[in-house]
Amino acid sequence: MTDFLPLFPLQMVVYPGESLNLHIFEPRYKQLIRECNQNLVSFGIPAFLDKKVMPIGTEIELLSIEKTYPDGKMDVKTKGIGVFKTQEYYSKAPNKLYPGADINRLQLDDAYDLSLNEDILTTVKEVFDLLKINKKAPRSASTFRMYDIAHYIGLNLDQEYKLLTIPTELGRQQYIYNHLQNLIPLVKSMENSRQRAQMNGHFKNIIPPKLGA
Repeated sequence: MTDFLPLFPLQMVVYPGESLNLHIFEPRYKQLIRECNQNLVSFGIPAFLDKKVMPIGTEIELLSIEKTYPDGKMDVKTKGIGVFKTQEYYSKAPNKLYPGADINRLQLDDAYDLSLNEDILTTVKEVFDLLKINKKAPRSASTFRMYDIAHYIGLNLDQEYKLLTIPTELGRQQYIYNHLQNLIPLVKSMENSRQRAQMNGHFKNIIPPKLGA
């Protein structure tokens, strides 16, 4: 059984549990937000990649309209609440300005491997330190999930979308772990290059190698 969901495609990936503040200015999305607020319904944010609306998206709850401007623009607070798959996409929903879709809500498996989370957390802390990311790493391996760190570990937009399409937390853990294992050597290499560049122009006390006679 499918349900209809108003859509707000964006060139970004939003995850379940993520808070997102939006400034609404286009007429079609002002209509969407007004109707979601009046009817107490959710809407969807599918990622817009490679000039197309992707089939997997995140269902979004409208938490509040924080400010409405004289021209009808709005500042709103929202939160991701689930993942859906589009069955039929409409560039304009019937009698509406905004797009929409018939969707199926996906059931996510949240079971996870604690020891793998511990390995991921150790590596995340190393990445944050190397990249000087001004964000605190999760305190405990048992208190975070992959969606919580996905925006902060060097995933590009395609990789962030790929993560959203993985239905199990175990699968998401393995995806993030593999990404971090590939990222660490690259980051260390970049840091070494940066340090060498900073030394250019300085007098260096370099011990020459011992050469054979």
